[in-house]
Amino acid sequence: MIQGPRGVSPAKTPAIAALPRRRFLQTVAASAAAVALPRQAWATSAVTPFKISLAEWSLHTAIRAGDLDNLDFPRVAREEFDIEAVEYVSVFFKDKARDATYLTDLDTRCRDHGVQSLLIMVDGEGDLGDPSDDARGKAVENHLRWLEAAKRLGCHSIRVNAKSQGSYAEQLALAADGLGRLGQLAQTFGLNVLVENHGGLSSNGAWLAGVMRRVGMANVGTLPDFGNFRLNGWDEPKEVWYDRYQGVTELMPFAKAVSAKSHEFNDQGLEVRTDYERMMKIVLNAGYRGYVGIEWEGEKPGEYEGVRLTKRLLERIRDELA
Repeated sequence: MIQGPRGVSPAKTPAIAALPRRRFLQTVAASAAAVALPRQAWATSAVTPFKISLAEWSLHTAIRAGDLDNLDFPRVAREEFDIEAVEYVSVFFKDKARDATYLTDLDTRCRDHGVQSLLIMVDGEGDLGDPSDDARGKAVENHLRWLEAAKRLGCHSIRVNAKSQGSYAEQLALAADGLGRLGQLAQTFGLNVLVENHGGLSSNGAWLAGVMRRVGMANVGTLPDFGNFRLNGWDEPKEVWYDRYQGVTELMPFAKAVSAKSHEFNDQGLEVRTDYERMMKIVLNAGYRGYVGIEWEGEKPGEYEGVRLTKRLLERIRDELA
């Protein structure tokens, strides 16, 4: 459960004290039920296993080509795909994190199209597991503006990376330190800090789960990605992969968001690299009932059709599991 602002005691809230006994008990019961669920699960229906969101990276080619602007992302999510929730990428509005006018405009566009902002995927702000204490502190400081932006947009989290250097144990300790510092800062905003398996040791499910246990904070969790389990560098010719099903299984106990990465589909509408039905059973068996974010990263077909194919597959599985 995300902690609220320090010094605020729910037991001393005057509005609760003034309620009639019957309504008071109903309020307590409702509050207890909400506390028992992750924030992102509150909006999901009791009869719907999960809802579908759209990660902005799915349209990165169009954005980088200038064919789509970050401000139009919520409209496109709704009008092109009928998707009600979005996940931003910081690099697409990296100079606007503290631009109140810009963020208000973006939030207004979300509201106009009935779209919910879920999280911001933050990259390029320094290594939270840097061996240098000063550099780790600077990386935490660099993420502050994205916490501010996420709060303004009504997100529940920012997604960060756990990049580090050194041995297995050294990197675990360093990443846990940086994430713990950032998690404490995020608590003051009522936000989560989520780590994605994103290359290197972060793509080792056991290692990242160990980082989560080392941090031990309710608002520091994971964002399991179905596809990012390559352990070595992306420019290295020999690929070394961690088992994606094992990795997602290991990360789901700490998950507050999920990324349904897709690359290629066959004639039956199935994703070629990932058994989506198997993966979604892992996700749901872990008790997760939040949004599952489409993240198309393939080359053929184009981005818009790739998103549609991924959504269609997730809807088919959702209907079968409902």
